[in-house]
Amino acid sequence: MDSFKTATLGQTGIKVGRLGVAASYGAPARAFEEAFERGCNYFYWGSQRRSGMRQAILNICQKGNRDDLIIVVQSYSRSAFLMEAFLKKALRSLAIDYADVLLLGWHNKRPSSRLLDKAIAMQEKGLCGFLGLSGHNRSLFPLLAEQGFYDIFHVRYNAAHRGAENEVFAELQDEARPAVVSYTATRWGQLLNPKKMPPGEQPMRASDCYRFALSNPAVDVCMCGPKNTAQMREALRSLDLGPLNENELKRVRKIGDWVHVHSGKFF
Repeated sequence: MDSFKTATLGQTGIKVGRLGVAASYGAPARAFEEAFERGCNYFYWGSQRRSGMRQAILNICQKGNRDDLIIVVQSYSRSAFLMEAFLKKALRSLAIDYADVLLLGWHNKRPSSRLLDKAIAMQEKGLCGFLGLSGHNRSLFPLLAEQGFYDIFHVRYNAAHRGAENEVFAELQDEARPAVVSYTATRWGQLLNPKKMPPGEQPMRASDCYRFALSNPAVDVCMCGPKNTAQMREALRSLDLGPLNENELKRVRKIGDWVHVHSGKFF
């Protein structure tokens, strides 16, 4: 991909902005609406559901733009019965009839057959359009891709955690692969922290982190989680700047390697 503007989301056929936005960190409604106006339509209604994204979704839908939104509702439930109840509660909260994506959250082993069967049944009822899965066990994604049930994978990927390049991206080369959405681009802010940098190195900007993920052609969407309007605009800056060049990539990988070694395995 030579542009950060749009991509086709795997085999779904959906056109999606390559920068996704998450509800969990507190940005106001207007910041999400500004992102939508810039082409960011992948809205992640995750574990912490803040009012800013909710209001933005209500406002966008009231303007007749529901079909242009890709609303992702995540469920951490391991109960098939409760998963449907939780999804319906989320739909009521957002005043929508369906989620474009039901994301099965934080699965580091195969979801139970009962849970998967329920997710498929919910899909058949029209409660959700597509199925996704997130997790930290990179070796699981290629195995799940073989099942053919999942349309989207949410995969941790950033300059300090590049294992997905070999363990996920290289294994999902088939044209029928699920879409890949990356998250934790800033490594929970550590890639932006001056105290975490190699000696003599300036810290990365958040836009550098998003550009790094999006410069990899295997990544369809990179998530951002802004706390405020300024952070949203910094994320949107990545769309204007486009892919990192070779010198920028070299610098970012150097910083990522340092942070990986000196900041622990998991934050």
